[in-house]
Amino acid sequence: MKRGIAIADTHTGHLVGLTPPSHHIREKKGGITKRNKWFRIQHSLWEAFDSILASLPKLDFVFSLGDLIDGKAPKSGGVELITTDTQEQCDMAIEIFEHIRKYCRKDVDIIGVYGTDYHVSTEGEDWENEIAKGAGFRKIGAHEWVDVNGCIFDLKHHIGRSEVPHGRYTASAREMLWSKLWSEEGLQPKSDYILRAHAHYFAHVGDATHTAMILPALQGLGSRFGARRCSGLVDWGLVYFEVDDKGRCEWRPIIKRITEQRTMALAI
Repeated sequence: MKRGIAIADTHTGHLVGLTPPSHHIREKKGGITKRNKWFRIQHSLWEAFDSILASLPKLDFVFSLGDLIDGKAPKSGGVELITTDTQEQCDMAIEIFEHIRKYCRKDVDIIGVYGTDYHVSTEGEDWENEIAKGAGFRKIGAHEWVDVNGCIFDLKHHIGRSEVPHGRYTASAREMLWSKLWSEEGLQPKSDYILRAHAHYFAHVGDATHTAMILPALQGLGSRFGARRCSGLVDWGLVYFEVDDKGRCEWRPIIKRITEQRTMALAI
């Protein structure tokens, strides 16, 4: 039996990205301030992440599906960032994987794919290569296929989003069909599980031979883009997999609602 997780969209470096404790904004005593708000969110996200890892058996593999850092955020002038230093953001992301390794077997395989250019490949530089090197990834690429006991996982970051609830499954179904067509041409492995990210919500479709899913995100609520332009439900968490020695796979999403991000109506 091999056990593993698939994670995505940590957006480390953003105020509501997944942030290791050494980089949390310091809480300021006295009064309700924005700094204290960001501290509470960062603390809650990290505690929730750690509690998920602690609840699982020792991991044999970790799939990382991109957008590990938020980048320089030029569209918002960097005002939503803990730091605009991309190298420092990479160092923060490496700390996250160092923490994950505490819950893994010594010979764990970490496989990654690149995220969105806007966040992780500014001016053509793939910053996630720095993270992969520092965190000891076995491999990182644009599109990867991984064989776990004969079960084939197809990993890629980008997928189309939908603003309507019932449309959230269409893009996954399309990816599943294209995967079948590519494999029939003999140009790609025949995949059992097609994993995508990017959309910050969980959705899955499948048939007798394939399953395709969009992973939940590990960035919390509170980005300007999300708050001002989006209306759909965001799912925070990861997906856990168990693959037996014959390649049969069982999986479950682990989705958490972060109470620190619950909004209240303004009483007047």
